[in-house]
Amino acid sequence: MYDLHTHSVASDGTDTPTELAEQAAELGLTGFALCDHDILDGITEARNAGERLGVRVIAGIELSAKYAGVDIHVLGYGINPTPELDKVLAGLRRGRLDRIPRMIQQMDELGVPLTLKEVMAQVSGGSVGRPHVADALVAKGIVAHRDEAFARWLAAGRPAYVPKPTVDLVQGIDLLHQAGAAVVIAHPRIRGAAKVLTDEVLADLVTEHGLDGIEAGHPMHDAATRAQLYALAELLGVIATGSSDCHGTGKIGHELGSVTTPDGVTGELLRIISARGGAV
Repeated sequence: MYDLHTHSVASDGTDTPTELAEQAAELGLTGFALCDHDILDGITEARNAGERLGVRVIAGIELSAKYAGVDIHVLGYGINPTPELDKVLAGLRRGRLDRIPRMIQQMDELGVPLTLKEVMAQVSGGSVGRPHVADALVAKGIVAHRDEAFARWLAAGRPAYVPKPTVDLVQGIDLLHQAGAAVVIAHPRIRGAAKVLTDEVLADLVTEHGLDGIEAGHPMHDAATRAQLYALAELLGVIATGSSDCHGTGKIGHELGSVTTPDGVTGELLRIISARGGAV
């Protein structure tokens, strides 16, 4: 079994890539995909650890996109980076960093003192995000965990929320395909994504833009939603994946290996990557 959606300290996870590989080996997973937000920096370390431990590591990414005004996350697997993709990712990471001072200012206006130095002290990798602001609040004893910080201030619609930069969804799919990746829509039935990623929209992404799969199994999808998405993927003739969306201790209820993808389905994913010239 594979866990096809995990995060490391390269973005907003709390485990190093090596630690993820070690945990995957302890759990008896065949492998996992490292899909940090808008960055590929942890892949080499994860692969080196995976080779040592007998765990297969798939080079992945979670790309920040937007459709119909709603943030959508796109998973790319088997990436061979292109100059165009590298440029887009660098721009997304700059935008992520640039919004942090605005969030700090809004927190200060709400009577919650926080400094950029305190936030950056929580950052281990090159992709900065709201979870690092939350971690700074935890470190100061203002909240108990990330979820509390998001619920009170940082989630969309809360008083300190600042939107992150994104790419157009179709542009993102195209960029990942050009980099040899198999492309899967992440958790399409959570938060705002559920309102805009209708069955008809997902079908159009498959037929018109070559979408390769749907993340049907996810901790935030209930049993009925999972069943509906697995059936939809079968109807559309695309891969249905299952993943934990593990962030280490940074996300409650998303433990590594808690939701997985069978080896046979992952094998089909790898065949798609190989056919596109991606990294397998």
